[in-house]
Amino acid sequence: MGSGSETDHEFTEYQRLPFEADHEESILEKWLESNPDAILEDGGVLIIGRQVRTDLGGFIDLLAVDRTGRVVVVELKRDRTPRDVVAQALEYAAFAQRLDADALERILRLYESDESLGLVDRHREHFDLDEGEAVAFNKDQRIVIIGQRISPEIRQTASFLGSKGIGVICIEFTFFEAREGERLFSQYVVSGTQDAKVASLQSGSLPVISETEFLDSCDEDGKALFSRILVWARHKSLSIHWGNKGFSVGVDIDGNRVVVGKAYPPGSVFKQTFYTALRGRAGIDEKTAVPAEEIESLQKEAEATGLFVPAGRDLKCRVDRPLAVDETDALVAWCESVEQAIVKHGVKEEAAGN
Repeated sequence: MGSGSETDHEFTEYQRLPFEADHEESILEKWLESNPDAILEDGGVLIIGRQVRTDLGGFIDLLAVDRTGRVVVVELKRDRTPRDVVAQALEYAAFAQRLDADALERILRLYESDESLGLVDRHREHFDLDEGEAVAFNKDQRIVIIGQRISPEIRQTASFLGSKGIGVICIEFTFFEAREGERLFSQYVVSGTQDAKVASLQSGSLPVISETEFLDSCDEDGKALFSRILVWARHKSLSIHWGNKGFSVGVDIDGNRVVVGKAYPPGSVFKQTFYTALRGRAGIDEKTAVPAEEIESLQKEAEATGLFVPAGRDLKCRVDRPLAVDETDALVAWCESVEQAIVKHGVKEEAAGN
């Protein structure tokens, strides 16, 4: 394999690398995480888990959902026999079939290290869905088997399963390396296009970002606002939880953490924004005893600043311009109103008992 130059007609020679060389397995897994649009021909996927532990002790390489909400089990073939590959993929799909929307959301939170993340909002943002576009999660499952060579036995079995309504896609890939150390990756599709709930869930997590890395990833407008929020949070002795992209500010009360707001950098799917957590699954509405009318009042107070726009069940402030001092003051003052409401009313009895 090589690439030609239009000016000197020289070609660069690339050497094919075996899958086992230099930990290519982990390289491929990370590449797929970074390029989820390459997993399916008919649209990308949202990765929600890595090395997800099943109830039988196995580990799903990557767990994802597609645009329609179907769960996608991605399994790397490695050097296993065709029978083992197919059997394990079916075992993992059977496990995935039992995951309801709450379980999928818990896996996503573990994966992205964000206990306040909502699956519906994350999915809507990732696929840029219209507000009226409804999604039913995990009504169906798909299996993707990826390897350097997909054997005729696996292809035949995938075709048979497809005829029975079980979607199995097989993808062959190849790694190449040039003398200069440059690496290329190629792939092509070779085939494919209610039990008890799972009690406990485990998933590998993406690396957690540091404060320095986060602020460095923001533009000057974001740095100014988010630095101010962090200073305020530390002054109030609030908890600051760092995820793989951004951070959340929360109140620790009676052994529970209630999120006040969440910040994301420009490179995230949420863009450079600050999200409220009034009605999110880990926010005030779900966890605290703050009355509904007070939550409504807090929402109206946020809207009155002129900084927030609707974002699913909550609100978001797009940090796409310099904020004036009084605007930043208003946003921080609103955060303080939320913090005071949480402290005043406490958590719900059922939450305090957890």
